[in-house]
Parts: sequence; C-alpha cells; structure tokens
Amino acid sequence: MAGRIEDYALIGDMQTAALVSRDGAVDWLCLPRFDSPAVFAGLLGTDEHGFWRIGPADEAPAPAALPRMEPAEFSEFESTGELRIPVTAHAPAVPADRRRYRGDSLILEQEWDTPHGGVRVIDFMPPRHLTEGGGVPQMIRIVEGLSGRVRMRSALRMRFSYGRVVPWVHRIDEPDGSYRTVAVAGPDSVWLDGEAESYGRNLTTYSDFTVGEGERVAFALTWQASHLPAPDRPDPEAALEATEEFWRGWVAQCTFAGAYREPVVRSLITLKALTYAPTGGIVAAPTTSLPEDIGGVRNWDYRYTWLRDAAITLSSLLRTGYREEARAWREWLLRAVAGDPENLQIMYGIAGERELGEMELDWLPGYEGSAPVRTGNGAADQLQLDVYGEVVEALHLAHMTGLARSDHAHMLQLKLIGYLEKHWTEPDEGIWEVRGPRRHFVHSKVMAWVAVDRTIKLLEGTPTDGPIERWRELRDSIHRDVCEKGYDAERNTFTQYYGGRELDASLLLIPQVGFLPPDDKRVIGTIEAIQRELLTEDGFVLRYPTHGTDGRNVDGLPGDEGAFLACSFWLADDLAMIGRVGEARELFEKLLALRNDVGLLAEEWDPQRKRQVGNFPQAFSHVPLIDTALRLNASGAYQER
Repeated sequence: MAGRIEDYALIGDMQTAALVSRDGAVDWLCLPRFDSPAVFAGLLGTDEHGFWRIGPADEAPAPAALPRMEPAEFSEFESTGELRIPVTAHAPAVPADRRRYRGDSLILEQEWDTPHGGVRVIDFMPPRHLTEGGGVPQMIRIVEGLSGRVRMRSALRMRFSYGRVVPWVHRIDEPDGSYRTVAVAGPDSVWLDGEAESYGRNLTTYSDFTVGEGERVAFALTWQASHLPAPDRPDPEAALEATEEFWRGWVAQCTFAGAYREPVVRSLITLKALTYAPTGGIVAAPTTSLPEDIGGVRNWDYRYTWLRDAAITLSSLLRTGYREEARAWREWLLRAVAGDPENLQIMYGIAGERELGEMELDWLPGYEGSAPVRTGNGAADQLQLDVYGEVVEALHLAHMTGLARSDHAHMLQLKLIGYLEKHWTEPDEGIWEVRGPRRHFVHSKVMAWVAVDRTIKLLEGTPTDGPIERWRELRDSIHRDVCEKGYDAERNTFTQYYGGRELDASLLLIPQVGFLPPDDKRVIGTIEAIQRELLTEDGFVLRYPTHGTDGRNVDGLPGDEGAFLACSFWLADDLAMIGRVGEARELFEKLLALRNDVGLLAEEWDPQRKRQVGNFPQAFSHVPLIDTALRLNASGAYQER
C-alpha cells in the first residue's frame, strides 16, 4: 500500500517528476512527460503496478522461486510461464530516520540508522540538457555509506501504461564485460544501469549489495523510445554535480529576502519543477487521482496546464525575480490559443494540446480505495469566465514588471476582452469546475471586471487605439451588476452566485484584485461571514459548503472534501489587508506547519483525518504561500514577534 500523501517527496527534471516515499520507494513516475502513462503507478494501486525501492535489507529474506501452486491459490500469485510465484514484500519498507533536500535544490537525501551502520540514498533527476546524450529522462539513485557496513536491496518492478503492461525485461552484455538491463513494451524502453549485480525474481529486478563507510553505489534509470538505439550510460556523479549547480544558479536569481525565506524558496523550487521546460507550460500537479475525499470519487487528473493556475504561478515567479519563466509562459499561451482565442479553454496539454478526453483506469484500485482513477479531464470543455481575468492579469503584470512588449500578446488581450464584452452576462461553471448546473458565480463576474480593468490600464499607458470609453462603461456595468446581484445586504456579505445564500472562499479575492478596497464594509462583512460559515474546527477554510441550503450538492458530486489550502492562505492575506496582521500571521504559520517535513503541500487538508489530501504537490497551494509571505513582509507583520 502507498504511504500517506505527505510521506512523499518530489524530484523532477522540469519535464516529468517522481514521488519518493520515506521508505525509499518511488511509487509514481510518468515517462517521458508529466502526462505520459506511468511506469511506476503503485501510488494508485499496489506494488504490482510498479515501484522502485532502495533501502536497508537486514530484515529482508532473499526472494526465491517457490514450487508450483494449485490453481485455487492463483489469485494471490503471479504467473511467470509455468511457474507461479508469490508476490512478496520485495524490500523491507522501513521509513528513513531523516530526509531533506540538499540545500536549495531538488536533490533528495534520505538516511537510515541501522544496527550495522548508517546509509544515505541520494535521489534526483538531472535537467535534460545536462544528461549524457542530451534530452533523455533519467532518474539517478546513489547509495552512500555513512558508517559501518549496511546490507542494501534495490527492488525494481517496471509496469508500463499505468501498471497494466508487463514489459519484456532482458540483459544486454557489453563488449567490455559489463551489462545493461532493459525493459521494453510497445513504444517504451527503460534502461537500468547499476554498479551492483542484478537478478530477476518474481517479475522484479533485484540488486543485493553491501555499502561501507565512504563507499558509493549508483543506479540510473533512463527512458528511451524503443525504436531508437540504446541511450548513453549516465555518469551519476557528474550528473549530481551538474544538477546541484543548476539549482544553485536558479535560486540565486530570487529577489525575495524577507522573513519566511525558507518556505518561499522551497515553494519557488516546487513551481519551477512543475514547469514543462520545452514549452513553458505549467502543470497544476504532477499526479492524477489523489483523492480530495479519501475513499470517494473526487479524483481528478491535474497533469495539465490550467490557465488559472499557470497565471497565478507566473505572478508569483515575476514578483520574486523570475522573468524568463514569464516570457516562456507567454509564448506558450500564444501558441495554445492561436487561431481560436474566442474559444479559450480553461486548460490545455503541456504542449498546448486541446483534446484532454477523460477516461477511467478500471484496473487500478485507486489511492486507499479512492476510485475511479482518471486520466484526462472533462472540465477542459467547461465555460469558466474567471479565466479571462487571470490570463489578462498575468499579461498585465508581465508588462508592468518590464517584460518586453509582444504585439501578439497585446492583440490576444484585446480579443479576449471583445469576447467578454459579449458573454460576461452568461452563467458558467466557475472557478471550482462544478459538475452541477451553470450559475452566475460572483467570482467569475469579478474576474471579468479584472480583465476589462487591466486592459483599460494597458490602453491608458500605451499609444494603442481601442474602444476605451466603451470599455470603461463595460467595467462600470460589471461592477454595478456584481454589487447589486451578488451581495446579500441583510447578512452584509457577497454570495457564491447571484440569488444564492451560500458563501464561497473565492470571494476573499475581491480586495486582492482591487474590485473593492479592503476597508469597504462589504469586504469586511464577507471576510467575517466566511470565518463564521466556512472555517473547519482547526481554523482552515473550505471552498464552499458542498451541500447547499436546498440539500443538494452544489458541485454535482457526492461526498465532501477537506479544507482548501489556497483559500486558507487567501484568508490570511485578507486579514493582513484589513489590519488584523496578528491573526494573519497566526493563520499563516499554522498553514506552514501543515507542510510535510520537506516543505510540500497537497491541494487540501482533511480536518478529520489530520492528513493532506488531493493531488501533490499542488501549485495552487504553493503560489498563495508565496503571495501571503510577500504581503506579511510588506506589512511588517513578522516584526511583531
């Protein structure tokens, strides 16, 4: 069984990513891209669906073939031709005693203390421009002896197509007397190079070895299209040095220097890891179907580029000194939307693909029984008017921070406003992608206002012609409409949608985007209403009540969900804006305490189970962490300590 979501750490090469558990198991890895089928899918099933564990082997029995079993016993066994072999515990699942990232990098170090000595496993994926031969994904694992002599085991079970396809694994002898192990199935091949002897048992590739103090034993896994020649053998030590240098250089560009630097930098590194380097697209998370409700159906594929998530990610990167990522994302946006800007999708593939058809993988039982496991995302076809505001806001911020002007981006912005001018009065599915009926969501209207407002500011500051007076009237009309139809004067709060009584945490963004000033009584009333009605018992914020006042689920889905971490950061932001900086800092630090031991956050927090839930790590959680830290530093809140 996979570990708790917060038991995982992230490594990646800015084209794909792996999740490594505390016990040394890689339970999730898609190759060669974020959205490719997984080679290790144990996260959503069992060891049978693929994993790679390296850890101390002092308690592990040697895997051995057993006699033939009777057919009645077959359900618990695997078939290997004529021999049936039990699915064993391939390597002892012993949690590491310590783990950390090496400095400000994405190089993971885990350490075990055993009765026979200490050992460290170093895991990383070198950025592909640094790899031998260039352009191929590699995962490198280096075992380092710290003291004594420790028996170790590597157990590698490759399963292509999300655990469904068993590859042909064979050994290729080299002229120099060495050998390589390769797994092939269909278009994929994965090559294992190791400094320890390997052997096959139980459809698994093992290496048993001993490491002494000061000794290092390296393994590398390399993906290559199966029709191409074998990839070059990697040089693990050189790759480690180059990877560390890369991250050191990237972090050095960061302009953030205030309090909370450690969580901010770790969040920035995580956002960089979620960026698809060849195109500039940014995935919402590197995983699919990690549940928002454990055991439920709220399981979605987040390995795509949501315009909303990418735009707010871009904003955080720009505000902390990273212009190159902004330029690359802007170019990605122009390519993705090219030729059809009026039919803006809420999400695209990481190379700009439009077709993201949703399907269910019924052979995977799901994380802790949370089924179905889904790939693709049917929400790609939804209408979400708020996306126009987030995209225009990102383009506006890029312009304001000195990114070179792009005529194509300018024309795109004008076309988007032309679309909104005709359609802003329509109902939509809103920021939370409800699968219930379309409604006039207040947040969607507010963000339509943002799109028009930022475009007017662009026209006011440039010689470009445009219907500025007409758009000023449009901006005023949207503002008036929201204040009249989306505000409940009796309760002194904005509501989730026109005519409704439910609240929605996205209303916390009203002062942050400048729709109303922070000291407006309607803003303060909304903040206080959300504190009364949407806080969990431990003080974090729900997105909205899943069950409406009419007894029906507002979002059209069964079950509940946890506290949404982004919304909780938004509340801290708002509290700082209205002068309640002590409360803001207290909530912010409670949120920081939810991060796992290596600084990562999933999408939500389950207040009953006291666990992280949802896809992991989640850009939409790390972005507002950065934004709130920036605001608290600007307000001087940290100086109150």
